[in-house]
Amino acid sequence: MRVIVTGASGNVGTSVLEALGREAKVDEIVGLARRVPTVEMPKVRWVGADVVSDDLAPIFSGADAVIHLAWAIQPSRDEAVTERINVEGSRRVFDAVAAAKVPALVHASSVGAYSPGPKERQVDESWPVEGIPSSFYSRHKAAVEDLLDELEGRAPELRVVRLRPGLIFKSEAASEIRRLFAGPFLPGFLVRKQLVPLIPRVPRLRFQAVHSRDVGEAYRQAVVRDVHGAFNIAAEPEIGVEALCEFFGARSFPLPARALRGAADLSWKLRLQPTSPGWLDLALGVPMMDTRRAREELAWEPTVTSLDALDDLLEGMRNAEGAPTPPLEPNAGGSMRAREVATGVGQKQGT
Repeated sequence: MRVIVTGASGNVGTSVLEALGREAKVDEIVGLARRVPTVEMPKVRWVGADVVSDDLAPIFSGADAVIHLAWAIQPSRDEAVTERINVEGSRRVFDAVAAAKVPALVHASSVGAYSPGPKERQVDESWPVEGIPSSFYSRHKAAVEDLLDELEGRAPELRVVRLRPGLIFKSEAASEIRRLFAGPFLPGFLVRKQLVPLIPRVPRLRFQAVHSRDVGEAYRQAVVRDVHGAFNIAAEPEIGVEALCEFFGARSFPLPARALRGAADLSWKLRLQPTSPGWLDLALGVPMMDTRRAREELAWEPTVTSLDALDDLLEGMRNAEGAPTPPLEPNAGGSMRAREVATGVGQKQGT
């Protein structure tokens, strides 16, 4: 098999490449990236390509499957840029898949595509995917789900798989995640459990997480198995206030969601951090996911608990860990994180 992976150099992409590299049925992996890494990986051939501007059909020609991971989270202050990459870029990938007559497409959707739903019970993949209106990330994920519906309608012979994971963590992605979500002003030495004495008890503060390498394994299974449709991907346990208090050895205190959102909005407007308040709306809005279908049809089982995945991320942030690809490079933000500041903390597309 020949498999193409867009967005192959990031958090999930590198884990997907690792998983595919161990798969006997896969002979060649083409890793597409806007900035080509120099690192060598088993079976991987790197190709420089931009999903927004390059002709993708010739690259996809002869592929047995395309895994579409390319996505932009920043700049959070310029949605025209992120929408062009996320929505228009995805449309171009899907059109190229159809034009090249690739038999299978596996797309990186997200829990963020779901409409508001329950936190007290889990929902399956039939839950509506209309997104959380105040989150640009969620709106884009929902819009791309619509594009996939349209693609399936005009190319019924194409096998389409949509993976909808929760939060995805690994230590090697720590520097990237810190840049994307926390910004340049969070000192790494402060990322210690004992320095988090209090957890806000916000209504509906409950989420699901999964280790990046377990997500990579889900993509491998989606490529080699004759499956189609959507699959929820998350590890146990669900992470709520009680679990966070036990994890950090902290106590909780009541805090209205509007107060937390106000703090997030103010710090974003003051350019103290790059994460717009819509991300909090997404976290509090999306439902808990039932992963039974992934376990039964993909034969997928996470090897790392959600809390251990979180611990792995925090250790990586504390130690400024990364990997030898441009998105994961620990020093991608420049000396003293100056390049991150120069991008306007979410104003411009950074490294």
